[in-house]
Amino acid sequence: MPPVKRSSKKSTKPKVEQVPKAAEASNDIVLPETEIEPLLVVQQSARIVRLRPFGKFRKPLRQQEKPVSETYAAISQQINFNVNTQRIVEAILFVAKQPMTSKQILEVFPELERPNIKEVESAIEAIAIEYMTRPIELKRVASGYRFQVKQDLSQWVSRLFEERPPKYSRALLETLAIIAYKQPVTRADIEDIRGVGVSSSIMQTLLEREWIKVVAHKEVPGRPGLYGTTKDFLDYFNISSLSELPTMGEIQSLADLKDNAQQSIQVTSEQ
Repeated sequence: MPPVKRSSKKSTKPKVEQVPKAAEASNDIVLPETEIEPLLVVQQSARIVRLRPFGKFRKPLRQQEKPVSETYAAISQQINFNVNTQRIVEAILFVAKQPMTSKQILEVFPELERPNIKEVESAIEAIAIEYMTRPIELKRVASGYRFQVKQDLSQWVSRLFEERPPKYSRALLETLAIIAYKQPVTRADIEDIRGVGVSSSIMQTLLEREWIKVVAHKEVPGRPGLYGTTKDFLDYFNISSLSELPTMGEIQSLADLKDNAQQSIQVTSEQ
Protein backbone atom coordinates (compact mmCIF):
# COMPACT_ATOMS: atom_id res chain seq x y z
CA MET A 1 0.00 0.00 0.00
CA PRO A 2 1.60 3.24 -1.11
CA PRO A 3 2.32 5.79 1.62
CA VAL A 4 -0.11 8.65 2.03
CA LYS A 5 1.42 12.00 1.25
CA ARG A 6 0.67 14.73 3.66
CA SER A 7 0.05 18.17 2.28
CA SER A 8 2.49 20.83 3.44
CA LYS A 9 -0.28 23.42 3.42
CA LYS A 10 -2.12 23.86 6.58
CA SER A 11 -5.82 23.36 6.45
CA THR A 12 -7.68 26.60 6.81
CA LYS A 13 -10.38 26.17 9.33
CA PRO A 14 -12.66 29.07 10.27
CA LYS A 15 -11.63 30.55 13.54
CA VAL A 16 -14.22 30.44 16.20
CA GLU A 17 -14.09 33.34 18.57
CA GLN A 18 -14.39 32.36 22.15
CA VAL A 19 -17.18 33.98 24.01
CA PRO A 20 -16.14 35.26 27.44
CA LYS A 21 -17.62 33.38 30.34
CA ALA A 22 -19.14 36.53 31.79
CA ALA A 23 -21.02 37.21 28.56
CA GLU A 24 -21.97 33.52 28.23
CA ALA A 25 -23.44 33.52 31.68
CA SER A 26 -25.49 36.65 31.03
CA ASN A 27 -26.82 35.35 27.64
CA ASP A 28 -25.32 38.38 25.86
CA ILE A 29 -23.74 37.96 22.44
CA VAL A 30 -20.41 39.78 22.14
CA LEU A 31 -18.90 40.23 18.70
CA PRO A 32 -15.18 40.67 18.18
CA GLU A 33 -13.85 44.19 17.77
CA THR A 34 -13.20 45.09 14.17
CA GLU A 35 -11.88 48.16 12.34
CA ILE A 36 -14.43 48.03 9.56
CA GLU A 37 -17.65 49.05 11.24
CA PRO A 38 -17.53 52.04 13.57
CA LEU A 39 -20.16 50.53 15.80
CA LEU A 40 -21.58 47.02 16.06
CA VAL A 41 -24.98 46.46 17.57
CA VAL A 42 -26.09 42.97 18.40
CA GLN A 43 -29.57 42.43 19.74
CA GLN A 44 -30.81 39.39 21.54
CA SER A 45 -33.86 39.12 23.74
CA ALA A 46 -34.34 42.91 23.72
CA ARG A 47 -30.82 43.40 25.09
CA ILE A 48 -28.14 45.33 23.23
CA VAL A 49 -24.40 45.06 23.60
CA ARG A 50 -22.38 47.83 21.96
CA LEU A 51 -18.75 47.37 20.97
CA ARG A 52 -16.51 50.25 19.96
CA PRO A 53 -13.41 49.78 17.84
CA PHE A 54 -9.98 50.86 19.00
CA GLY A 55 -7.28 52.86 17.29
CA LYS A 56 -7.85 55.58 14.76
CA PHE A 57 -11.40 54.36 14.09
CA ARG A 58 -12.43 54.94 17.67
CA LYS A 59 -14.91 57.78 18.02
CA PRO A 60 -15.99 59.38 21.27
CA LEU A 61 -19.54 58.82 22.34
CA ARG A 62 -21.76 61.83 21.70
CA GLN A 63 -22.83 63.48 24.90
CA GLN A 64 -26.40 64.55 25.37
CA GLU A 65 -26.81 68.28 25.74
CA LYS A 66 -28.94 69.11 28.75
CA PRO A 67 -31.04 72.27 28.58
CA VAL A 68 -29.96 74.90 31.07
CA SER A 69 -32.94 75.77 33.26
CA GLU A 70 -33.27 79.31 34.53
CA THR A 71 -33.22 78.34 38.17
CA TYR A 72 -31.03 79.36 41.04
CA ALA A 73 -29.56 75.87 41.41
CA ALA A 74 -28.47 75.65 37.77
CA ILE A 75 -27.12 79.17 37.37
CA SER A 76 -25.34 79.27 40.71
CA GLN A 77 -23.04 76.51 39.46
CA GLN A 78 -22.03 78.64 36.49
CA ILE A 79 -21.38 81.79 38.53
CA ASN A 80 -18.12 81.87 40.42
CA PHE A 81 -18.84 83.30 43.85
CA ASN A 82 -18.44 82.45 47.49
CA VAL A 83 -21.61 81.28 49.23
CA ASN A 84 -20.64 83.06 52.44
CA THR A 85 -20.18 86.30 50.48
CA GLN A 86 -23.68 85.89 49.06
CA ARG A 87 -25.17 85.54 52.55
CA ILE A 88 -23.37 88.67 53.76
CA VAL A 89 -24.42 90.69 50.70
CA GLU A 90 -28.03 89.58 51.11
CA ALA A 91 -28.03 90.62 54.77
CA ILE A 92 -26.52 94.03 53.96
CA LEU A 93 -29.11 94.76 51.29
CA PHE A 94 -31.93 93.53 53.51
CA VAL A 95 -31.22 95.98 56.35
CA ALA A 96 -30.05 98.90 54.21
CA LYS A 97 -32.26 101.99 54.46
CA GLN A 98 -31.51 103.05 50.90
CA PRO A 99 -30.36 101.41 47.65
CA MET A 100 -26.71 100.39 47.58
CA THR A 101 -24.28 99.90 44.72
CA SER A 102 -21.81 97.05 44.52
CA LYS A 103 -18.98 99.41 45.51
CA GLN A 104 -20.88 100.58 48.59
CA ILE A 105 -21.50 96.96 49.58
CA LEU A 106 -17.81 96.21 49.12
CA GLU A 107 -16.85 98.98 51.55
CA VAL A 108 -18.86 97.30 54.34
CA PHE A 109 -16.46 94.32 54.38
CA PRO A 110 -13.32 94.56 56.52
CA GLU A 111 -10.24 95.33 54.49
CA LEU A 112 -8.59 91.95 55.17
CA GLU A 113 -11.76 89.97 54.36
CA ARG A 114 -12.88 92.11 51.43
CA PRO A 115 -13.74 90.13 48.25
CA ASN A 116 -13.25 91.50 44.76
CA ILE A 117 -15.93 93.50 43.00
CA LYS A 118 -16.75 90.69 40.54
CA GLU A 119 -17.52 88.31 43.39
CA VAL A 120 -19.95 90.83 44.91
CA GLU A 121 -21.65 91.39 41.54
CA SER A 122 -21.97 87.63 41.04
CA ALA A 123 -23.50 87.30 44.51
CA ILE A 124 -26.01 90.06 43.70
CA GLU A 125 -26.96 88.28 40.47
CA ALA A 126 -27.45 84.99 42.31
CA ILE A 127 -29.63 86.67 44.95
CA ALA A 128 -31.81 88.25 42.25
CA ILE A 129 -32.30 84.86 40.61
CA GLU A 130 -33.12 83.21 43.93
CA TYR A 131 -35.88 85.77 44.65
CA MET A 132 -37.49 85.54 41.20
CA THR A 133 -40.22 83.19 42.45
CA ARG A 134 -40.81 85.02 45.75
CA PRO A 135 -43.12 87.94 46.56
CA ILE A 136 -40.03 90.06 47.28
CA GLU A 137 -37.58 91.03 44.55
CA LEU A 138 -34.10 92.52 44.38
CA LYS A 139 -34.63 95.54 42.16
CA ARG A 140 -31.96 97.66 40.52
CA VAL A 141 -32.79 101.37 40.54
CA ALA A 142 -30.72 104.46 39.81
CA SER A 143 -29.06 104.57 43.25
CA GLY A 144 -28.26 100.86 43.40
CA TYR A 145 -29.96 97.64 44.50
CA ARG A 146 -32.78 97.28 47.02
CA PHE A 147 -35.28 94.71 48.26
CA GLN A 148 -38.90 95.59 47.63
CA VAL A 149 -42.33 94.01 47.37
CA LYS A 150 -43.31 93.09 43.83
CA GLN A 151 -45.56 95.58 42.13
CA ASP A 152 -48.57 93.28 41.77
CA LEU A 153 -48.68 92.86 45.57
CA SER A 154 -48.32 96.52 46.51
CA GLN A 155 -52.08 97.06 46.86
CA TRP A 156 -52.25 94.36 49.52
CA VAL A 157 -49.20 95.50 51.46
CA SER A 158 -50.41 99.12 51.46
CA ARG A 159 -53.32 98.07 53.69
CA LEU A 160 -50.84 97.73 56.56
CA PHE A 161 -50.08 101.44 56.55
CA GLU A 162 -52.54 104.01 57.78
CA GLU A 163 -50.76 106.83 56.00
CA ARG A 164 -52.03 107.15 52.46
CA PRO A 165 -49.70 108.12 49.64
CA PRO A 166 -49.91 111.84 48.87
CA LYS A 167 -51.94 112.96 45.91
CA TYR A 168 -50.26 115.43 43.61
CA SER A 169 -51.98 118.08 41.57
CA ARG A 170 -52.09 117.94 37.81
CA ALA A 171 -50.02 121.11 37.58
CA LEU A 172 -47.23 119.54 39.67
CA LEU A 173 -47.19 116.36 37.59
CA GLU A 174 -47.16 118.33 34.33
CA THR A 175 -44.24 120.41 35.58
CA LEU A 176 -42.35 117.30 36.64
CA ALA A 177 -43.02 115.60 33.29
CA ILE A 178 -41.71 118.61 31.35
CA ILE A 179 -38.52 118.64 33.40
CA ALA A 180 -38.07 114.87 32.98
CA TYR A 181 -38.54 114.85 29.19
CA LYS A 182 -37.06 118.25 28.27
CA GLN A 183 -34.25 118.64 30.82
CA PRO A 184 -32.33 120.77 31.37
CA VAL A 185 -35.00 123.48 31.25
CA THR A 186 -35.54 126.81 32.91
CA ARG A 187 -38.69 127.91 34.65
CA ALA A 188 -39.51 130.16 31.69
CA ASP A 189 -39.23 127.13 29.34
CA ILE A 190 -41.72 125.23 31.49
CA GLU A 191 -44.16 128.13 31.40
CA ASP A 192 -43.85 128.39 27.61
CA ILE A 193 -44.66 124.68 27.17
CA ARG A 194 -47.59 124.67 29.62
CA GLY A 195 -48.93 128.03 28.50
CA VAL A 196 -49.46 129.15 32.08
CA GLY A 197 -47.25 130.31 34.91
CA VAL A 198 -45.59 127.88 37.32
CA SER A 199 -46.24 128.66 40.98
CA SER A 200 -43.32 128.85 43.38
CA SER A 201 -44.98 126.27 45.68
CA ILE A 202 -44.79 123.60 42.95
CA MET A 203 -41.09 124.20 42.34
CA GLN A 204 -40.46 124.28 46.08
CA THR A 205 -42.26 120.95 46.58
CA LEU A 206 -40.22 119.28 43.85
CA LEU A 207 -36.98 120.65 45.28
CA GLU A 208 -37.87 119.58 48.85
CA ARG A 209 -38.64 116.07 47.69
CA GLU A 210 -35.29 116.12 45.87
CA TRP A 211 -36.90 115.03 42.63
CA ILE A 212 -35.33 117.95 40.77
CA LYS A 213 -32.26 120.12 41.24
CA VAL A 214 -30.44 122.98 39.56
CA VAL A 215 -27.87 121.32 37.33
CA ALA A 216 -26.47 124.49 35.70
CA HIS A 217 -27.23 128.10 34.85
CA LYS A 218 -28.18 129.37 31.41
CA GLU A 219 -25.77 131.89 29.95
CA VAL A 220 -28.32 134.66 29.43
CA PRO A 221 -28.99 137.85 31.36
CA GLY A 222 -30.01 136.90 34.86
CA ARG A 223 -28.48 133.41 34.49
CA PRO A 224 -31.65 131.45 35.35
CA GLY A 225 -31.26 127.99 36.77
CA LEU A 226 -31.54 124.90 34.56
CA TYR A 227 -33.54 122.14 36.23
CA GLY A 228 -33.05 118.40 35.86
CA THR A 229 -34.23 115.24 37.62
CA THR A 230 -32.28 113.38 40.32
CA LYS A 231 -31.64 109.76 41.28
CA ASP A 232 -34.31 110.10 43.98
CA PHE A 233 -36.83 110.80 41.23
CA LEU A 234 -35.82 107.59 39.42
CA ASP A 235 -35.88 105.59 42.66
CA TYR A 236 -39.35 106.84 43.57
CA PHE A 237 -40.78 105.82 40.22
CA ASN A 238 -38.91 102.48 40.33
CA ILE A 239 -36.72 102.96 37.27
CA SER A 240 -32.95 102.92 36.83
CA SER A 241 -32.57 105.43 33.98
CA LEU A 242 -34.55 108.01 32.01
CA SER A 243 -34.64 105.63 29.03
CA GLU A 244 -37.21 103.52 30.92
CA LEU A 245 -39.73 106.35 30.92
CA PRO A 246 -42.68 105.78 28.58
CA THR A 247 -42.42 107.41 25.18
CA MET A 248 -44.65 110.28 24.11
CA GLY A 249 -46.58 107.93 21.82
CA GLU A 250 -47.35 105.59 24.71
CA ILE A 251 -48.49 108.51 26.86
CA GLN A 252 -50.77 109.75 24.08
CA SER A 253 -52.31 106.29 23.63
CA LEU A 254 -52.99 106.08 27.38
CA ALA A 255 -54.59 109.53 27.29
CA ASP A 256 -56.82 108.45 24.40
CA LEU A 257 -57.87 105.32 26.27
CA LYS A 258 -58.72 107.41 29.33
CA ASP A 259 -60.80 109.83 27.27
CA ASN A 260 -62.68 106.97 25.59
CA ALA A 261 -63.36 105.34 28.95
CA GLN A 262 -64.71 108.59 30.39
CA GLN A 263 -66.97 109.10 27.37
CA SER A 264 -68.37 105.58 27.63
CA ILE A 265 -69.06 106.07 31.35
CA GLN A 266 -70.84 109.36 30.64
CA VAL A 267 -73.01 107.79 27.92
CA THR A 268 -73.90 104.89 30.22
CA SER A 269 -74.89 107.23 33.04
CA GLU A 270 -77.08 109.27 30.73
CA GLN A 271 -78.89 106.17 29.51
